[in-house]
Amino acid sequence: MISSPDVVRKSISFHYDLSTLFYRLLWGPHLHHGLWRVDESPFEAQVHLTEKLAELAEIKRGASLLDVGCGMGGSSIHLAKTLECRTEGVTVSPVQRQWARLSAAWHRVSRRTKFRCQDVEQAVYEPASFDVVWSVECTEHLFDKPQFFQRAATWLKPGGRIAICAWLAGENLQQESQIQQVKDVCEGFFCPSLGTSSDYVSWMDQAGLRMVHVEDWTERVSRTWEICKARVQRFHIRKLAQIIDRDTVMFIDRFDTILEAYRNGAMRYGCFVAEKCP
Repeated sequence: MISSPDVVRKSISFHYDLSTLFYRLLWGPHLHHGLWRVDESPFEAQVHLTEKLAELAEIKRGASLLDVGCGMGGSSIHLAKTLECRTEGVTVSPVQRQWARLSAAWHRVSRRTKFRCQDVEQAVYEPASFDVVWSVECTEHLFDKPQFFQRAATWLKPGGRIAICAWLAGENLQQESQIQQVKDVCEGFFCPSLGTSSDYVSWMDQAGLRMVHVEDWTERVSRTWEICKARVQRFHIRKLAQIIDRDTVMFIDRFDTILEAYRNGAMRYGCFVAEKCP
């Protein structure tokens, strides 16, 4: 695991409060990578990532699901619409919570969705509350990842599954330039640390979860940053970011860093599904 000690909790919630509209304009309703098969649109690729993770997790119709780091509610709303899931989303951003609530009402799934503003590392849920604990590109923001998986395992019903997509540090990095790239991504995207694929497998194993799927989607998601870079240039978004704050400018300036890190192996993009034994 590679850490960035300069990242603090309040900077994460502040960033998302300030930049949610910016993200929506830049990328759309799902705040995560797209998963490409051929030449579908970015939105279609984002939906495909959601649906592929749901397929691997074998989410059943009507399942109860905790969406950790729900953002603007994209995954929760999609799963409530397509699989009639009963979802609870948690985000550190009050702006994102309100956006998610309004979006759920727009899509007519308010009765099947609930959104909370809370740090999931401080959240309390009854044991065996959910069929699925779901997190797409949020565990990067957690300060104690092993402890999160320990707690998440208790929230699952017997036979329940945890479904994770995460930015990863490459395995066994030796080159200082690659390690620095990962640290720069952590700083620019407000991640206290990035674990490796082996770290995630170990954390879930230590939490008593049985691994079902471990997949590397790096080559299928990296186009995300090529498109983001092109949009920033085409629509002069960096100038807009300068109006927001300097952290948003740093975020944009690190698009090149994460793209290069994917290309040279300093970073990977992983999908993990694990099951709580009955």
